[in-house]
Amino acid sequence: MEILQKISDSLLALKTKKPLVHHITNYVTVNDCANITLAIGASPVMADDIEEVEEMVSFAAALVLNIGTLNSRSIESMVAVGKKAREKKIPIIFDPVGVGATALRTATAKRIIQEVYPSVIRGNMSELKMIAGVAADIKGVDSVADEVDGEKVARQLSQKLGCVIAITGKQDIIAHGERVCRIDNGHAILSQVTGTGCMATSLIACYCGAIDDWFTGAVAGVMTMGLAGELAHQSLQVGEGIGSFRVRLFDAVWSLTPEVIKKGGRITNG
Repeated sequence: MEILQKISDSLLALKTKKPLVHHITNYVTVNDCANITLAIGASPVMADDIEEVEEMVSFAAALVLNIGTLNSRSIESMVAVGKKAREKKIPIIFDPVGVGATALRTATAKRIIQEVYPSVIRGNMSELKMIAGVAADIKGVDSVADEVDGEKVARQLSQKLGCVIAITGKQDIIAHGERVCRIDNGHAILSQVTGTGCMATSLIACYCGAIDDWFTGAVAGVMTMGLAGELAHQSLQVGEGIGSFRVRLFDAVWSLTPEVIKKGGRITNG
């Protein structure tokens, strides 16, 4: 399949270029996001002070903005660094964690979208429906929305905002204008380890920092997390649980090759 070849080529480009990915992410998952970035072959930096973020992002190939653990200081840093990244044409990957759960999260997500103009927005179904203005339930930062009309939401939101939309869940949906695909990789155990969504966002940024096609970068990042989840689960031994799975997840990303992608990737066009 053509998209699997593109992802394979993107992985090789990533490992060759080793892009620097600047994160302003949440403190629950910051270490995992740094390690997953290293595992795929990129380089992470986690600077978030407003006195240095604009300078730091100037050296980066991609930027991650994640609102998982918001505070007034980080919000201003996100807006400032996002504007600088946009000025320098650096791809911005936005993860609107828990948008809709509180007024602060909703207002911050709206501000980032309106002032920063993300290149890719990755979230779960509740989060993306909330951004699209579709009624959706949310429990803390977890999605409880059904996946009905997921492709329609992704398409319309992509066209409205002019960016790539990546909805992750039981089946992942990636849309950019008329380009849409569904990804069937993954395992339910991924939802039992905190931070797998945040790590998927980091992986998207790693690919987008290495290639110019951000739709393919989003597909590659999401599929990488799903496929790595499958491989990590398959490698578990009797008596091993989510702790062992988490370690094996990093190993699976670190060991990923074009051959593994072509053999295990399950992607269909919309």
